[in-house]
Amino acid sequence: MNGEHARGRLVLQLSDPHFGTEQPAVVEALQRLVAKLVPDLVVLSGDITQRATAAQFEAASRFTSGLNAPVLAVPGNHDIPLLNLGLRMLAPYARHRRAFGAELEPSYETPELLVLGVNTTRAWRHKDGEVSAAQVERVAQRLRGAASGQLRIVVTHQPVAVTLERDQSNLLHGAGAAVRSWSEAGADLILGGHIHLPYVLALHELTPGLARRVWAVQAGTALSSRVRHEAPNSVNLIRCEPQGQTRCTVERWDWVAAARSFMAVSRHELRLERPPAHGSQPLPIGGYPCTTCPGVPG
Repeated sequence: MNGEHARGRLVLQLSDPHFGTEQPAVVEALQRLVAKLVPDLVVLSGDITQRATAAQFEAASRFTSGLNAPVLAVPGNHDIPLLNLGLRMLAPYARHRRAFGAELEPSYETPELLVLGVNTTRAWRHKDGEVSAAQVERVAQRLRGAASGQLRIVVTHQPVAVTLERDQSNLLHGAGAAVRSWSEAGADLILGGHIHLPYVLALHELTPGLARRVWAVQAGTALSSRVRHEAPNSVNLIRCEPQGQTRCTVERWDWVAAARSFMAVSRHELRLERPPAHGSQPLPIGGYPCTTCPGVPG
């Protein structure tokens, strides 16, 4: 067994970098972290820029090109021009496409991973996101076709679940129907951003009628100075088992200014729903709580 297969797969989730408000020291530290971790995939879950200018998209493209890893990027509400109304209505994604490719709902697939991006932005909305019935079904069809050994990840920008009452207004419109459909179709994780607050939630414990495990994994802002007081700049590292896919881990890495680096601060071990082997009992619904990790300089 080679070393790459033995370690499993690594997915690094970066969200809301808001190029145009990025902090140089944080950018450099994140570049060092990526070089150290060598992820198999980098997921950008929206709000890549602050005001969707050509210069900001160019800066984002330079940054991602230097990571030496595949990048799956979905747009956020900040990635649609706000003040240029002509561009907003006629070609809202022109600059995003120039930087990250024509596909607004990209996917990434290996024998171990199936990652599906969903464009939840709308040119006629200011910041709210929505997911249509057609999008929900399209993603569900891909999930139903997944191989049994794949970790199945859906990426949106706006969150499908929140932890604070004041964030309720930021919920993705259509999230309830999407979570039910995607869970039934086999989703394991739903990644999001938008509110600059990192957390992991067991959607099967929050959503009535969900009998299958599915987890919401939210990321903070990776690079921006626009941090919330609850959390510094942070990224998520998802570690997939090399085979079997009965569990995965989500590590949160925070920017620590005193160390001028990203450090691992918490870890969630998540049980995944898989058909039981013949004669065995299904694992109980649930997961392992977050435990504090020893800090590892990045």
